Amino acid sequence: CQLLSHFTLPRCVVLELARAVAGRPVSYAAVLRMKPDSSSSSLLSSRMRPRQDHGSFGQDWPPFSRQRLSALSSQEDYRSEESEEFGPVFIQEPDDAIVALDSEDKKIMMSCEARGNPAPTYSWLINGTDVDVEADFRYSLIDGNLVINNASEAIDFGKYQCRAENSVGAVLSREALLQFAYLGVFSSRARGGVSVREGQGVVLMCTPPPHSPEIIYSWVFNEFPSFVAEDSRRFISQETGNLYISKVQPSDVGSYICLVKNTVTNARVLSPPTPLTLKTDGVIAFRSAKGHSAKEVAESAGVWKGMVMRVSAQNCAREDIHQIWPHCVMGEYEPKIEVHFPPTVLAAKGVTVRLECFALGNPVPTITWRKINGNIPKKARLRKSQAVLEIPNIQLEDSGSYECKAENSRGGTAFRGHLQVYTMPQWISMINDSQLDSGEQLQWECRATGKPRPTYRWLRNGEPLTPQNRVEMLNGELIIHRVQQADSGMYQCVAENKYGAIYSSAELKILASAPMFNTNTVTIIATMGKDVSLECRPRASPKPRITWKKGDKRVQANRRIMLLRNNTLRIINSSRADEGSYVCRAENQFGSAELTTTLLVKEAMKVELSPKRVEVTVGESVVLSCKATHDPSLDVSFLWLLNNQPLNAQQDSGHFEYIRTQSSTADLMIRSILLKHAGKYGCRVQTSADTVLAEAELLVRGPPGPPGVVIVEEITDTTATLSWSHGVDNHSPITNYNLQARSPFSLGWQTVKTDPEPVTGDMESAMAVELNPWVEYEFRVVATNAIGTGDPSAPSRAVRTKEAVPSVAPANVSGGNGRRHELVISWEPVSEEFQNGEGFGYIVAFRANGTRGWKEKMVTSADSTTYKYRDETFPPLTPFEVKVGVYNNKGDGPFSKVVTVFSAEGEPREAPTDVKASAMSSAEIKVMWKAPNPGPGRPQGYEVSYWKDMEQEESGKKKRTVGNETAMLLSGLDGNTAYLIAVKGFNSIGQGPPSASVRATTKKNPPSQSPGNVMWIQEGNNVSLSWDPVKAMENESDVIGYKVLLRQEGRGHSQVMRTPNSAAILVLPEGGTYIIEVRAVSEGGEGAASSQIRVLTSSGAIPLIKHTPPILHQ
Repeated sequence: CQLLSHFTLPRCVVLELARAVAGRPVSYAAVLRMKPDSSSSSLLSSRMRPRQDHGSFGQDWPPFSRQRLSALSSQEDYRSEESEEFGPVFIQEPDDAIVALDSEDKKIMMSCEARGNPAPTYSWLINGTDVDVEADFRYSLIDGNLVINNASEAIDFGKYQCRAENSVGAVLSREALLQFAYLGVFSSRARGGVSVREGQGVVLMCTPPPHSPEIIYSWVFNEFPSFVAEDSRRFISQETGNLYISKVQPSDVGSYICLVKNTVTNARVLSPPTPLTLKTDGVIAFRSAKGHSAKEVAESAGVWKGMVMRVSAQNCAREDIHQIWPHCVMGEYEPKIEVHFPPTVLAAKGVTVRLECFALGNPVPTITWRKINGNIPKKARLRKSQAVLEIPNIQLEDSGSYECKAENSRGGTAFRGHLQVYTMPQWISMINDSQLDSGEQLQWECRATGKPRPTYRWLRNGEPLTPQNRVEMLNGELIIHRVQQADSGMYQCVAENKYGAIYSSAELKILASAPMFNTNTVTIIATMGKDVSLECRPRASPKPRITWKKGDKRVQANRRIMLLRNNTLRIINSSRADEGSYVCRAENQFGSAELTTTLLVKEAMKVELSPKRVEVTVGESVVLSCKATHDPSLDVSFLWLLNNQPLNAQQDSGHFEYIRTQSSTADLMIRSILLKHAGKYGCRVQTSADTVLAEAELLVRGPPGPPGVVIVEEITDTTATLSWSHGVDNHSPITNYNLQARSPFSLGWQTVKTDPEPVTGDMESAMAVELNPWVEYEFRVVATNAIGTGDPSAPSRAVRTKEAVPSVAPANVSGGNGRRHELVISWEPVSEEFQNGEGFGYIVAFRANGTRGWKEKMVTSADSTTYKYRDETFPPLTPFEVKVGVYNNKGDGPFSKVVTVFSAEGEPREAPTDVKASAMSSAEIKVMWKAPNPGPGRPQGYEVSYWKDMEQEESGKKKRTVGNETAMLLSGLDGNTAYLIAVKGFNSIGQGPPSASVRATTKKNPPSQSPGNVMWIQEGNNVSLSWDPVKAMENESDVIGYKVLLRQEGRGHSQVMRTPNSAAILVLPEGGTYIIEVRAVSEGGEGAASSQIRVLTSSGAIPLIKHTPPILHQ
């Protein structure tokens, strides 16, 4: 059994590793659960499968008589457990475990749990020997779990099995392997150095310490944690642990330490260092160079000795010799494979397999892989510079011979080995619980797959079962002839190969009981003229003898009375004479029992359902009446059906209502009938003696159903021939069909014109006409009858009509504007719906008024809306006759109506005149001008440019009028600054020439000082204000007066009064709070505001401000 050590090991490898370390001293440990792989998971599920329990019995014979029982539901299982005995069934079985010797936990627990009635007891086996829990204090049981104290590898290593037992029998669990994990230390003895020539290969041995289970190898170079990096030249085998260097270089010289890690305990240990040095002399081979023999080459570097020179390595490596003799080569040799996978590799299905192959050689060999007589699996991956072939999730088809080949310029070598995939047993069929009568034959068969093919053995109550006189065992089949009570118990089929074993358990119960009926008396009511069956099904084992009596006489079979094989008494065409008591007697060697059946024969019941057939229209209502004539001593019940299914009135939105008028009459009202309510209605009347069904048919007339599939039979540029099949007419003949179409340009489905018109109800084809060419359409058909219009058919497949010459000319042809000497023509584009084909475009035709020939220009873009024509010869506003046509790949279409379009009048030609500018304040200048003389190039507006006197015009600003205004107020200017101003006209074509610039200087800035020392006196609603006069600075405008602002609090509007003096009187008649502030006024504008004054008044009149005394006093 072979797998690489740092992958999940199969059980066989774990066993081999465990045996290799058996007998070593151990310390206390704790259980570490191994994670099962996919194969072990399926095995676990089969081992822990709940055993099939007692089940239902066949029809032909009562309980305790059938060999195989069907599985019960889980609820039935547990109900059975409460009242009936059954054997142990494992809920949990022990798992393989690895124990770390250096764990602080002193205990190990192996788990086991089973259910059964009575509750099972437990015992354990180790390596097939019973564990004496009473005699050895180290062992104890907690429920079914085995607890091991002070675990010892020497004593406790091995295979464990749990035995669960009750009065029914005993079963064994699967085997679980308990092993111990540890990692020893390397010998402290110093390791000798390794000396090699440069260019040669070397193997550094790891020689790991004792360990269990697998370990991971790595190497440290010189000092920790400088690890050796693996590449095409260096390789660490996870099989041997050795470090392989195919070609030694000077950089490899140093100290090497092997580091190993236990995969379970994660413990690490380091080996003593192994020094690696280069030899100072060696064999150097020389090849002949151009113009020089090999001997001459060698003699130049040392002494000639045959074909090989013995020189120092340093001498060969000298720079001057390499410059003269570049063909000096050290130690080349062909590859030699030093580490490879075994000749036979065994791998468990589903695991990952790693095949190693590495060679020494100079130059460094190249490793290649191949599979003999096949291809390497696609899932395989090459690792570590192709030195490792890794195949994940190995399957049976991956088996075969694999070859690795090492090659360099000096030669090559190969190694070949065989990969064999094995599988642990897996169940195909298992055994089930069986109950047999004494003396019957038991036949069980279990089947499993596996590679190698599994063998089978049988256990009874945990002990091996051997062939005997009545017992046969062959290839998974167990036969026991003439079973006896002593054969009862728990049986297990074990399927095993060299890689594992699986268990299937079942209980065999041998039955022996006197006949017994569930009840001793039964009454059966039959109908005259009908057949009746009197059953006799006792529970008994073995099968009892059955006899029938009527009164004191034994019942004899005749043409009317038959005794069936299942002991049922059948009476044909029963009558009143058959009434009476019938006694069934069952008897076997354990006893007897009787069942008395009283037979009553009644008159047959009659049922009438009316009306038998009724036709209604959708939306109408109908009542079906069901009347039964029956024996008055019997109770009667009614059940309504629709199309043989029970009718549920509550689930149909109130359309159905049950009405019970008399004990023997029941009505069904159907309101607001729908099409789905049509069908066959049944009234099933039942008594304890009989069941009678009467049926009536309800036909519902309604709008037609959707027609069948719509097929486009033929398509032209404007027509489509459609065919369809009739849908259901819902009992009202179809009068006509409506054809509808949908395209990307339509708003949903639209009715199309047809040929013929109309399309009558007996037709199944028609032609849709007046379609648009080169448009993709879907079609559907709607049927109509006297009741209404039905649902439409499913849409047809989308089809495109054929191409045609365009038939729609552009609309709203117009033009104008543009630059001087340009003729601009515009139109509304034709919708794609009317382009009628590919290659659509426009033909623009025009001519000057009074001329004959048309000029035509092609516009190839279907989305174009304008065309511009330029000619320097025609003057502005020249009238042209214009028309626009259409074309596509099929030809030219129509032109639009001829319209008159004028050529562009051009940009303005003259500048505005009489430009004047005057300062309005420190930040505003008003500019006015006169429009140029009328003529071509009329301005649509004016642009005013302004810039400071000392700056360039380009740095200035521009402002345009909204329309043809001839005045503009420039704002946001600097105070006391000279500006140059020019005006020019513009239109959509461009700008005209500017006027001559004019100069204007803004006024000085308003005073920066605000009115100070504002004082006020309030007398009622009168407020007297006074403040200190404001004095302007030298660079500010002189004060010419003051502005008093009055605003009611909460409102945005302010009232203003002006005064040339520094005092004012205000009248505030309206009640409320007012805010007052004062500003100085100058030619340069308003100065800063004073601090605000708040005044409260109480009258309700509107505030009044008077500008002359007595309101305002100077």
